[in-house]
Amino acid sequence: MFETLVDDSPRFATSLGLDKGVRAGLKAQLDDNSLAAKARRLGRSRKWLGELKAIDRSKLSASSKVDLDVVLYQQERSVAAGDRWKFGDTGGNFNPYVISQRSGSYANIPDFLDSQHKVAGAADAEAYLSRLSAFARSMDNDLERQRIDVAAGVVPPDFVCDLAVGQMKALRDQPAASTIMVTSIAKKAAAANLPGDWAARAEKIVSGEVFPALDRQIAGMQAARRLAKPDTGVWALPNGDAYYADCVKASTTTNYTPDQVHQMGLDQVAEINARLDTILKGQGLTQGTVGQRLVALNNDPKQVYPATDEGRARLLADLNKDVADLYALMPRAFATLPKAKVEVRRVPVFIQDGAANGYYQSAALDGSRPAAFYINLKETSDWPRYNLKTLAVHETVPGHHLQVALTQESDRIPILRRTGFGFSAFSEGWALYSEQLADEMGAYEGDPLGQAGYLQSLLFRAARLVTDTGIHAKRWTRAQATQYMVDTIGNTPTRAQREVERYFSSPGQANSYKVGHTVWAKVREDARKKLGPKFDLKAYHDAVLLSGAMPLTVLERHVDAWVQGQG
Repeated sequence: MFETLVDDSPRFATSLGLDKGVRAGLKAQLDDNSLAAKARRLGRSRKWLGELKAIDRSKLSASSKVDLDVVLYQQERSVAAGDRWKFGDTGGNFNPYVISQRSGSYANIPDFLDSQHKVAGAADAEAYLSRLSAFARSMDNDLERQRIDVAAGVVPPDFVCDLAVGQMKALRDQPAASTIMVTSIAKKAAAANLPGDWAARAEKIVSGEVFPALDRQIAGMQAARRLAKPDTGVWALPNGDAYYADCVKASTTTNYTPDQVHQMGLDQVAEINARLDTILKGQGLTQGTVGQRLVALNNDPKQVYPATDEGRARLLADLNKDVADLYALMPRAFATLPKAKVEVRRVPVFIQDGAANGYYQSAALDGSRPAAFYINLKETSDWPRYNLKTLAVHETVPGHHLQVALTQESDRIPILRRTGFGFSAFSEGWALYSEQLADEMGAYEGDPLGQAGYLQSLLFRAARLVTDTGIHAKRWTRAQATQYMVDTIGNTPTRAQREVERYFSSPGQANSYKVGHTVWAKVREDARKKLGPKFDLKAYHDAVLLSGAMPLTVLERHVDAWVQGQG
């Protein structure tokens, strides 16, 4: 299965550093994102599902049972969702709109070419140009699928159309020579000392192929915009309530209903608010609600980095220092640390308007590219000093980087599971559990405001449960959802609105964080109670991390089996 997936996805091959040798030809290609390719992949999953079900689970070792359970779960969900929902994409987290401010070739291929396509020689540069030419075809494939979906009643909210068109125009409304697609190949060719005018060749492709495709996509999204309405969650799509219920199950890998998730969020917001209230009062912040006091703290000049190049550079430097400090704490709770390194970088300016506030990119398997945490620095006010350490914890160590890198480097699981199968509730739940763990390890010792930043992070994710379900199950408006986030967690209106806009176009995904954390905290506590003095935190972390990502239902069974083995 792994070999097939790599051969079928040139971008996957490049991300893993496997676009070389017999696969060198993949470096000149992009993934086939056509409607026919989508149907073909669904048929392949159906075939794999039949083969997996034919395996006699009782004859497998304990670790192989986990492997089978994970891969079988993934294929069962892929087939069920692919058969039921024909619009958008249903792999892992659901994505109802082929093109939005967060999805589509226009948004991710320029960044992919810049950040992941390596150029060491002329063949690599030629491959870059081939991919650049294929970029236009990818956008046209997206547009064809989006038109079919729109005709079936799958229309994004008006502001999602506006955000997407704005980003497209930001890429289009500049000289071809100034685009990241041209400047990137020029920079890479110069670094590799390659003769030839690579920039001029790239500029010709951008002006003659990419820009016309962008024009077609802009026109297509403007046509969709004329049909769009404001504030429509996925409840407005065909059979939208059932679709959202499936979104929640897919993102959380549980059987929780939207109503259960909404209530979980309300309960946890209340509990975390009480803890924050105590800490803030201890710092002399006594007036107003917790949210209002967090706003005051966010606006404290001591907490805000200047919105200048120098201010952004200082913020990045402080984050990288936090990462180094956290590495020093890791031996307290972990016997195994990853070999791959991680860097903190800025989200590229040309996609920052629609990009998430931050995201993690794993390292290449061959070590040719380190892992990176990308932070959106459009508004430095979004990142007050007191929450930076928790941000570093979540995205690097012991959060995403530790979990993903240890999975990639594990010798206990097949390469398919080391690279190809991620579960948002597992990884995001782990990252939030890591914040809890960092607090337990003393990362915020003597730093009450740092601990307030940690609790605000938990509050943020609990509020997401309320907001995402509020939008898609309770029919909240964008303004209503934004105001709830501002009032509850003290985020700036701009940051809160960007988050809310993300939830409209990525339904359910925001639920994976706090549902995941809730399950992670529960399984560890259950294991600790059952084992008593025999519980070894480092051994537990090895057991859950070196076994790879898995659905939460499988995680619960896996930890139960580990506990029985320790007893």
